[in-house]
Amino acid sequence: MTLAELEHAEKSMKQQWHELVMAEQQGQSLEVLEQMYDTYILLAEEYNRYSEVYQQEQQGSWKSAPRCERVAS
Repeated sequence: MTLAELEHAEKSMKQQWHELVMAEQQGQSLEVLEQMYDTYILLAEEYNRYSEVYQQEQQGSWKSAPRCERVAS
């Protein structure tokens, strides 16, 4: 999982929310709004999964990074 993938998922989720708000303001039917909301929820769940994987990978790479050892003076 890359940071770019995570950012893309976040952008998609935010864009869907924006479109949903605009559709509501434009008086779209309840059926359309519900479909748009369902899509938003799916994108939010995808973002949450990506975020979790990204964080786990970052923690894993942090743990496997070489340690700097102090040199006795």
